[in-house]
Amino acid sequence: MHSSLIGKVEKAKTYAQERHRMQIDGLHVSFHGENSDHEVAIKDGAWSCNCDFFASWQVCSHTMALERVLSGMVPQQQELAAPVPV
Repeated sequence: MHSSLIGKVEKAKTYAQERHRMQIDGLHVSFHGENSDHEVAIKDGAWSCNCDFFASWQVCSHTMALERVLSGMVPQQQELAAPVPV
């Protein structure tokens, strides 16, 4: 392997462990849930999901799972509160 590429690979490994260096501003994910597939996104710090639970609570298992996977790179969601009236 070329020596300059070796240096880049090592730097990438270091960056991958330093999540504080990264902030995700927009992301779209196809989430394959137990009952059906869902479209989950984060844009400008706001989460969205097309599942029924998210429509009422503005949070769901799909967004919470992605928040855990992307810990430190996405804004934390609000704590669960009463559902938003529809």
